[in-house]
Formats: sequence, C-alpha cells, structure tokens
Amino acid sequence: MNFISRTSILSLCSIFLFFCGSLIAQDTNVMIRALAKDAKFIGSSIGGAKIIVRNAETGEILDEGVTSGSTGNTNLIVKKARERYEKMSDENAAGYNATLDIKKPTFVTVEAIAPINKKQARVVSSTQLWIIPGKDITGDGLVLEVPGFVIDILSPQTHEAIAASNKINIKANVVMMCGCPVTEDGIWDANQYEIKALITAENGTTQEIPLKPTDKSSTFKLEATLDKGLYEIAVYAYDPVTGNTGLDKTNIIVK
Repeated sequence: MNFISRTSILSLCSIFLFFCGSLIAQDTNVMIRALAKDAKFIGSSIGGAKIIVRNAETGEILDEGVTSGSTGNTNLIVKKARERYEKMSDENAAGYNATLDIKKPTFVTVEAIAPINKKQARVVSSTQLWIIPGKDITGDGLVLEVPGFVIDILSPQTHEAIAASNKINIKANVVMMCGCPVTEDGIWDANQYEIKALITAENGTTQEIPLKPTDKSSTFKLEATLDKGLYEIAVYAYDPVTGNTGLDKTNIIVK
C-alpha cells in the first residue's frame, strides 16, 4: 500500500509539474524591421523607428524600443532580384529584437513609428500576428513598410518676414524615409519625382511651382515673387511610379 501510494503521489507530482511547466512564461524573440518604401531600412543614421509590441486584446505593451543599425545592403534590398526565402537583410541591417515574456499563444499588434526624430514626416505602420511561446522569428523577421519622403523646408524660415521687393528663395531637403539621398540619375532619381511648392495666400489662392535640383545632394530650390500678405508654403514630393508622397509646411509674412 505504501508503495502504491508513493507511486501514485510521484505520478501526480509529475503530471502537476508538466502542466505547471507548460504555463511558465518563455522569452520569445521577434526581430522587427522598418523598411522605407522603395528604399532601405530605417536605422541609426536617421534616428531609427520606434517599435511597440502590444497584446492586441488587452493593449498591454509587451516590449518597445528603437531600431538600430545600418540602412542595409543596397544590392540586396533594391538592386538585386530576390528569390523566395532569400534574405534582404545582413548582420548590420537595422532592426529591433523584441523579447516577449509570454506563456501562451498571444495575438499582438506591432507598430513602427518612423522616422522617430522627424515629426513632420513621421508615419505609423502596423500589423498583427500570433506569437507562439518559444517560437522565435529571426532573419529578416517581421518587416513593416513605411511610406513617405522626409522633407525639410530649409528656407524661408518659419514666420520669416520678407520684403515684397525681394525674391522668395524656397529651398528644401528631400530624402527617402531611411535617409537615402535623392539625386539626379541616382538610385533614387530626382528626375522621376515631382517636387513642388504650393504657395497659398491668406485669400485661399494657390500657386504650384516646381523646385529644381541643386549641386548639393537632396537639395531643391526655386525663386518666387509674392505680393504683401500672409502665406503658407508646402513643399511636396510625389513618385508617380510607386505613389510615394511626402510633405513639409511653413508660414511666412511678406511685407
């Protein structure tokens, strides 16, 4: 009887430990990358992409951080035709390795907010998926595409007062969301894109004027003459091939 009791107790303990073990949370690693539309990975050179992983049912943040690393290998990402399962990332390509402490399959929402340091260009890209405890997602990992251009109006300055007798010099810097340069006949060809200024007067009338490339990479400019008044200036970029767009705004006073 003692032997049977001892055996039964040991069996029950084993079953208990088995089921308890199955409920113990496991660290599950998920590599998450933000890929600029028609360009490269968003990494350290432009400040990275903020990554947030949430439990889709409860909203609890399971992990968060910022992508770091290089924009990646240009040949792998944008030049070379890739076969199925062929990686686009290398060991230096920007990403964020999220570590999720979960004990059961969890449906998550993953957000990439990028570029995190460029508020006027910042875009949220998101997706959802099931994460299974202990089943890491590695290699290229989960890649979120981030559309847009980063546009910075360099001049005129915000709220700058300019004499009506003077030419208005509008200058803007235009790069891809990863920071990759836009140049004539380059990989990201300025000749392919429409880069224009929308100059709107306080009465609502708008002029649309193209900006031209300068000798400096990713820099575009135009000159205009405006009557006295208040103006909003928006500079936009549009790629008719991919549908990619970006925009920045400022306001000036002509007196």
